[in-house]
Amino acid sequence: MLATLDQQTEAFRRDVLAGLAQYIPAIPARWLYDRRGSELFDAITRLPAYYPTRTETALLHTVMPEIAARIRSGSAVVEFGAGSAAKTPILLEATAPEAYVPVDISGEYLEQSAAEIQRRFPAVGVIPVTADFARPFTLPDAISGLPKLGFFPGSTIGNFVPRSAIDLLRQFRDLLGVGAQLLIGMDRVKPVERLIAAYDDLEGVTAEFNLNLLTRINREIDGTIPIDAFRHEARWNDMLSRIEMHLVATRDVEFMVSGERFRFGQGASIHTENSHKYELRGGRLLLLAGGWTPVSEWTDDGGDFAIVLSEAQPNRFAP
Repeated sequence: MLATLDQQTEAFRRDVLAGLAQYIPAIPARWLYDRRGSELFDAITRLPAYYPTRTETALLHTVMPEIAARIRSGSAVVEFGAGSAAKTPILLEATAPEAYVPVDISGEYLEQSAAEIQRRFPAVGVIPVTADFARPFTLPDAISGLPKLGFFPGSTIGNFVPRSAIDLLRQFRDLLGVGAQLLIGMDRVKPVERLIAAYDDLEGVTAEFNLNLLTRINREIDGTIPIDAFRHEARWNDMLSRIEMHLVATRDVEFMVSGERFRFGQGASIHTENSHKYELRGGRLLLLAGGWTPVSEWTDDGGDFAIVLSEAQPNRFAP
């Protein structure tokens, strides 16, 4: 466990130093999720303005019988970025898989949620894997002979720019293998006012979630960032069809991270997260580019959110 934590801390340090040194400073969104970050994100999902979790959860409850009818029996469910696994019981109860493999970068939080899933579903083999799902990792040998179902809810695919999203989907295909299935959530484009409200809540929880990244840098990799010198900002980028989260300097500021010095002028920002929103055909095309063939799709009555079931079909020789 210590070796895993040390390796993750070093990866965190590399990404932060490289990101802060860029012409447009940016830090990968996965580093928002230490234990405190994961707790704060869970709190965000329960806020009135944050529609994605509420909408997707209701949709899963409604269409799960149809989904379960299409899932291969005796599967191993591999959930990417499991976090608190809040939606997982809906899937596990309906499909009764042979095994459940939650994958998450926050090891301590993962162990806690995996233990709760094991308590609720004693007949399912729960095998947590602490890993960054955006980078190559291996699945437990215990599920090697089982059909695979990837579970990627929460519109997390929207955190990746399309190029990286396609790479990630291809990685999932390589990991799960030909014949595997993928159940994925995708957020839809909607009025800007609703989007901004969801990512800049009046309660200030998303701001605390975003600023926690700076606290983590100070704590884990010897940062001296004055937290009060930055504020959270959510922006809608219409050309790129995404919400962007930034940490904006409220004054000229200078700080150190792991012995390296950085300066930010007032108004300069650190780009911390994207949340891309997909129209109907755009989401399907993304899956196809990533090696997954959409076979079924469900959406809520308001068209706010979509759940898509895809398959890793054998590559065709010709159209």
